[in-house]
Amino acid sequence: MTDLPLDQVRTLLAVVDEGTFDAAATALHLTPSAVSQRVKALEQRTGRVLLLRTKPVRPTESGEIVVRFARQLARLERDTRSELGMSAEGEATRVTVAVNADSLATWFLPALAKVPREPRLSFELHREDETRTAQLLREGLVMAAVTASADPVTGCSVRPLGTMRYLACAHPDFAARHLTGPLAPALAEAPVIVFDRRDGLQDTFVRRLGASGASGIRNAVPSSEGFRDAVVAGLGWGMLPEPHATPLLHTGHVISLAPSHSLDLPLYWQQWKLDSPALAAVADAVTTTARAFLR
Repeated sequence: MTDLPLDQVRTLLAVVDEGTFDAAATALHLTPSAVSQRVKALEQRTGRVLLLRTKPVRPTESGEIVVRFARQLARLERDTRSELGMSAEGEATRVTVAVNADSLATWFLPALAKVPREPRLSFELHREDETRTAQLLREGLVMAAVTASADPVTGCSVRPLGTMRYLACAHPDFAARHLTGPLAPALAEAPVIVFDRRDGLQDTFVRRLGASGASGIRNAVPSSEGFRDAVVAGLGWGMLPEPHATPLLHTGHVISLAPSHSLDLPLYWQQWKLDSPALAAVADAVTTTARAFLR
């Protein structure tokens, strides 16, 4: 059985993280030639190309597998040092998580606040669309993710979190100007708020009502709070997550365009299959809080 020399694995990770062989060499206190030789030796052992020699370098699909292994190895090493009391005084364990914007703006930060103070943790959050957070796991960039996918990434476990409900909302004056007559064709013509060019939530809602999709008049607002504020300001209609929509509906700042229709988005927690106290503590806090906030 061919083993994976740890010095070569760690070198590959350094090249990916630093972006170039020269930068990795500086970080590892090696020569660029030594770094290149280690990567080539690892590629020969695995029989696969692991890096695309671009600027910055990018791992291939096989390279992503090795990078994910390298990060998991580093996590186990840090956890072991912590349990043995070998960590530096005051050193915190870093936990990297990919999370979608609406979760981040509603329930996810309260979840992190419930993580026990021991072991000491620091968080690095990567904001990404819920349809792409699993890809960050697959690439080894994060240890865990809130995702719309129930299919586990290789080497990861999955827990259901609940469902985020979205409601079609608009400012009353906007609705009076743009949304008279049958709703579906009106929404297909009215200005709409989207998160970014990949946001298909509004199109999905309009299609369910019977039209071909939302209007081409789109205002892209790439933050959850900004999206909400754009709807309240009357720049367009949009699908608001229920925790944002409910107080605005009560105060009359927005109205529900189709009270009997909503979009429900199931969310899942995926994380590395590691016996890691840090990951276990975060997972417990996230799933407990999600049950209180989500449907």
